[in-house]
Amino acid sequence: MKRNYDLGLLVLRIGVAGLMLTHGVPKFLAFIGGDLSVVGDPLGIGGLLSSILVLLGELVAPVLIIIGIKTRFAAIISAITMAVAAFVVHGADPLAKKEMALLYLIGFISIALMGAGSISVDKK
Repeated sequence: MKRNYDLGLLVLRIGVAGLMLTHGVPKFLAFIGGDLSVVGDPLGIGGLLSSILVLLGELVAPVLIIIGIKTRFAAIISAITMAVAAFVVHGADPLAKKEMALLYLIGFISIALMGAGSISVDKK
């Protein structure tokens, strides 16, 4: 039973974080290409700082989650990023527009609560 649980956590980690990378990598490429405000300024803290925080949540944290390093902490970072996307960036939009951010949010909260499992670098 424990093996199935750990295998399920691995599938969840790779699935959710891997799909998140499809959003983070293009933003990173735009960022290093010179667009230092790839996400605008949804929180009023400046475009550069907003972009750095989004890149942490959509690129750096998902890589850590996939590998299984500091998984809970990384999942919290990604969850916060998705909460901002769902409730601030898409706050006034219909559910269909914010649905993806909410699904990622649920996935990252689940990973934060359960941890990486034994099939990870942290092995917890």
